[in-house]
Amino acid sequence: MSPAVLLIALGLFLLGGVYSFWKQKQSRSVIAVLAIGAVLCLASGVMRL
Repeated sequence: MSPAVLLIALGLFLLGGVYSFWKQKQSRSVIAVLAIGAVLCLASGVMRL
C-alpha cells in the first residue's frame, strides 16, 4: 500500500475516535487534538495522491 492510502486510513480512524469521544462526553481538548490530527492526516494523504 502507498503512504497516501495509509495516511487517509489513519485519518479516518482518528475521525472515528473523535466521534466516539464526542459521544462519551470526553473533554473538548482531547477531542480537539484528535480532530486536528485527523485533519492533518487526511490532508497530507490527499495531497500525496
